[in-house]
Amino acid sequence: MGDVVHAMPVVNDILRRHPGAEIDWLVEAPFAAIPQMHPAVRRVLPMAWRKWRGQLWQGATWQAMGRLRDELRGGRYEGVLDLQGLLKSALWARQAQAPVLGYDSASVREPAAAWFYQHKAPVPRDLQAVQRCRLLAAAHLGYSVEGPPDFGLRAPAATWTPRAAYAVLIPSASRREKLWPERHWVAVGRRLLERGWMPVVLWGRPEEQTLAERIAAGCEGDVPPFLRVGEMAAVLAGAHSVVGLDTGFTHLAAALGRPTLGIYCDHEPGLAGITGPGRVASIGGKGQVPGRNEVLALLEQQLTA
Repeated sequence: MGDVVHAMPVVNDILRRHPGAEIDWLVEAPFAAIPQMHPAVRRVLPMAWRKWRGQLWQGATWQAMGRLRDELRGGRYEGVLDLQGLLKSALWARQAQAPVLGYDSASVREPAAAWFYQHKAPVPRDLQAVQRCRLLAAAHLGYSVEGPPDFGLRAPAATWTPRAAYAVLIPSASRREKLWPERHWVAVGRRLLERGWMPVVLWGRPEEQTLAERIAAGCEGDVPPFLRVGEMAAVLAGAHSVVGLDTGFTHLAAALGRPTLGIYCDHEPGLAGITGPGRVASIGGKGQVPGRNEVLALLEQQLTA
């Protein structure tokens, strides 16, 4: 999800230089709601590669992949821009039978992906992910990157509304190494409550719901029912503040303009730090789990800015 969020500013960059451009977006199906939130994306093409790769022996899988390939070829695109730079994305980009524009072998995330690009451009590897995407598109489409990133996302209407003015906590992540101690989340929730905002603790998988409920119980917070990505975006867009781990939803909150604090426990924030038009900050890093007091101090600075 984070890769999708980081790539979104490219849409507005392209349209500033080429106002008549028509842009479609190929994306993993669970994250299709993100490009759908951009009014200038003409069509979103969802694919279920995570599901398909585990069912390649089934005829239905090949039929589904064939239908998507036909959709891509039917687009008659002048170019396909691979912003992710992975072998998976490069292989699917080739299915459109149009020139594929990507990173060169020295700057792509997976070197094998560069074999499938007809046109390649160098982009420094040590830049933040949003900037890398913007520079790649600019190099291939003939313009200069100007100004801060404009994500252009418009959250859909909310399907679930908290019972009071609220802030959001995102304490779950895909890997255990990313997690932050539960007691620290309770302390953050209590600080937000003191500020007058009810903590809303988000979750995505059943095993994360139990954690969310424990944290909410410790800080008089609330826990929503299961929400899909677009529904979650609506909750994030209405939050007074968001504190979350290095996960897609934290990056989405920042892209939606919310004051966002990202906690990093297993990854350096330099290349994928929290980025957005609002007040944003990142703390921690690989092997540098931030302490509770450090996070609370940074949160206080952010809230009083």
